[in-house]
Amino acid sequence: MPGVHRDRVKGGGPRRSPQRVIQLVSAVVLNGYMAGFRKGTIFTGSSKAVCVPVLNCYSCPGALGACPIGALQAAAGGVKHHFPFYVLGLLTLFGVVLGRLACGLLCPFGLVQDLLHHIPVPKMTVPPALDRPARWLKYGILLVFVLLLPAFVSGITPPYFCEYICPAGTLGGGVPLLLTNPPLRELAGVLFTWKALVLAAVVLLSMLVHRPFCRYLCPLGAFYALFQRFSFYQMSLERDKCVDCKRCEKACPMAVEVTKQINSAECIRCGRCKYVCPTGAIKSGF
Repeated sequence: MPGVHRDRVKGGGPRRSPQRVIQLVSAVVLNGYMAGFRKGTIFTGSSKAVCVPVLNCYSCPGALGACPIGALQAAAGGVKHHFPFYVLGLLTLFGVVLGRLACGLLCPFGLVQDLLHHIPVPKMTVPPALDRPARWLKYGILLVFVLLLPAFVSGITPPYFCEYICPAGTLGGGVPLLLTNPPLRELAGVLFTWKALVLAAVVLLSMLVHRPFCRYLCPLGAFYALFQRFSFYQMSLERDKCVDCKRCEKACPMAVEVTKQINSAECIRCGRCKYVCPTGAIKSGF
């Protein structure tokens, strides 16, 4: 079963990673307004004022909460360009408590990428000389598209990241709304075509490379990465138990060198390394 890792460990039977179950439950809970998918409408209840801890498009017909990246841009780019105290405070709270745990266990678009990577096509390894600098791109997107452009461009500004880049929004919001609303399809123009191409590129790359959007483009992952080293939730490696088999590093979807930097800013804390370790050397918790 994809996402469920079984390994015989010292003194016990096979252990199962709960990652896929948690991801599925999170996706259903965050997008629980089923009537929205049937009617092609957006939920507008009071919970929409609350930011969820993951990238989950406000325009998704099933979304019960607000996407923090969208909310951050809306607050900064409004009529008076307010400083987004609420959104930044909530994101900081999530980052300090969880680090990137939300990326590995709670994000619906992370689940989509994980499932796409299980499609049986030849996989690709990104050369380190390209992979390492490319990972800085998500920090640039956070700084420019999410923070600077909405804050400093005069007048009411669009949510630049949501409007021009976000493939999660295209998949969760744009596609379902177009499928259920024929009049909207007539209005879809060049911008939606561009967004569809970005989504198609991420889908294709997800089949070849594990979690390309999380590695290179996600501004929310970039924000949480800033808190990774000192968040309450941490991973740890017991050196005396480690047999240097590297199974943890082979299982890591983010290509983290687990035995060297287990709390790397790139780690999404999905727990796969922990559940493939044959000696139980990897621990996690608050």
